[in-house]
Amino acid sequence: EVRLVASGGGLVEPGGSLRLSCAGAGYTITNTWMYWVRQEPGKGFDWVARISPTDTTDYRQSVKGRFTISRDNSLNTMYLQMDSLKPEDTAVYACSKDALGADRGQGTHGTVSS
Repeated sequence: EVRLVASGGGLVEPGGSLRLSCAGAGYTITNTWMYWVRQEPGKGFDWVARISPTDTTDYRQSVKGRFTISRDNSLNTMYLQMDSLKPEDTAVYACSKDALGADRGQGTHGTVSS
């Protein structure tokens, strides 16, 4: 069974940070394109960060300079460090094999509110 399980969400005040993790079970997330996607309230999933097979990273404009995607090949785990969080970052976050989240794993909620 292939599973991608995200964790690390929670409630944080504006300006705070969260670090999300995505563990792959039955699927190697290294040396391949991987995405962090999110679903904002009332919207569909869309990518916010991606990492290439050679570990080149790219970000949606709205999160550039605040989010950092990375992965640990030895742990088969991917991360999303989210800093300077804003209320508009409130969403369900998931790791995915594609940019629109069609092949995503279990998500985790991140809520930014005072």
